[in-house]
Amino acid sequence: MILTGHGHPHVLRRALASGARGFLAKGAPGTALADVVRRVHEGQRYVDPVLAADALTTAPSPLTAREAEVLMTGREDRPIRDIARELFLSPGTVRNYLATINRKLGVDSRSNAYRIARENGWV
Repeated sequence: MILTGHGHPHVLRRALASGARGFLAKGAPGTALADVVRRVHEGQRYVDPVLAADALTTAPSPLTAREAEVLMTGREDRPIRDIARELFLSPGTVRNYLATINRKLGVDSRSNAYRIARENGWV
């Protein structure tokens, strides 16, 4: 069971993908927490209904797993050669990935791409 202060749809998706059977935001009343713990203990699942609705209506990531990895690795405007070295890619391949990411997200810089991907829970 996950009790989180970060009740965002992308956190919910990650928790469920990791095998969580219950998901509740920290702001929920104590009686709700006790009820969810009982439900999960009995083998049921529980997901906060508001978070579930948000998760169902948010857009999926347009980035491939590798594009997300390149963006995460280069998120702080690291030099391309450092990103390439860390990911065992050529600098040209990293440049191609970054150009594709920028095009997909409709931005003109890596920092804007990272900001958008982070706000949407894609990285």
